[in-house]
Amino acid sequence: MRVLLTGHQGYLGTVMAPVLKAAGHEVVGLDSGLFADCVLGPTPADPQGHRVDLRDVTADHVAGVDAVIHLAALSNDPLGSLAPELTYDINHHASVRLARLARDAGVRRFLYASTCSVYGAAGGDDLVAEDAPLRPVTPYAESKVRVEDDLHELADGDFSPVFMRNATAFGYSPRLRADIVLNNLVGHALLSGEVLVLSDGTPWRPLVHAADIARAFTAALTAPREAVHDRAFNIGSETNNVTVAEIAGQVAEAVSGSKVVITGETGADPRSYRVDFSRFRAAIPGFDCEWTVKRGALELADAYRKFDLTREDFDRRFTRLAVLRAASDAGAVDDTLRWRP
Repeated sequence: MRVLLTGHQGYLGTVMAPVLKAAGHEVVGLDSGLFADCVLGPTPADPQGHRVDLRDVTADHVAGVDAVIHLAALSNDPLGSLAPELTYDINHHASVRLARLARDAGVRRFLYASTCSVYGAAGGDDLVAEDAPLRPVTPYAESKVRVEDDLHELADGDFSPVFMRNATAFGYSPRLRADIVLNNLVGHALLSGEVLVLSDGTPWRPLVHAADIARAFTAALTAPREAVHDRAFNIGSETNNVTVAEIAGQVAEAVSGSKVVITGETGADPRSYRVDFSRFRAAIPGFDCEWTVKRGALELADAYRKFDLTREDFDRRFTRLAVLRAASDAGAVDDTLRWRP
């Protein structure tokens, strides 16, 4: 199968591309390259692809493609809140435009990287399934809800959108992100000796390893149409439904000599939800996540040591908001996050 992978030079795309290739697929990348240089360790061998802004995709980019895996986005809540109008322009409008172009080009399956943060303020200890009310509390999560709604309207007998609501990702990727919870806490523990939690530690977080996300998308790519057509799936494992305080405890065990420090200075986070992941396991018999939070913390600690992670790189090169601010300050991108000529 010929697969267009958007965001192939991002945190998840860099992990997913070789998994897709190992499964026998031909992978064509599409990425603006904003984070292509955010590499920790050896430079990854990217698939051939298009260096293009998602907002500038044309019919030529989807010609001859069997399926699209759409990861590209302004990828977390701080980025979304920095410029909400850009979040909706890129994450929502450009995503739906890509899907329309794909449908018109005869692409049959469109796997969309949504997020469990669409449940935002779900609260409580009950497991949240895909039919639960959506309560996004950030522009990032709201943009994901809007795309799901619009892709549902595009679904027909020949075009199958699938909404992959990923839990919060963790784990080593050659293109590291340090601004997601487990990756961040492990880095702080190694660099400072403290597992620093700014909230009160009580919110629930569902976590999933980048490699398990890659395996889930690869499985959904070739699943029977009737199993996935126009359906939403939570991607993760109930084992990894943990509170922020529990995540911090796992990190302290993985990084010897570190200690948990919960400041509570940001108060209780309204984003709190425990998630039910059984629908995807039912749709894809035999699939289950392989990575636990503890194993991921150990993997990250090993990678950070092996590749000599520094405080400057941790705070700047591997934090998405800092990367974009640096590019803007240097005049490399304009105020719409497009590369300057």
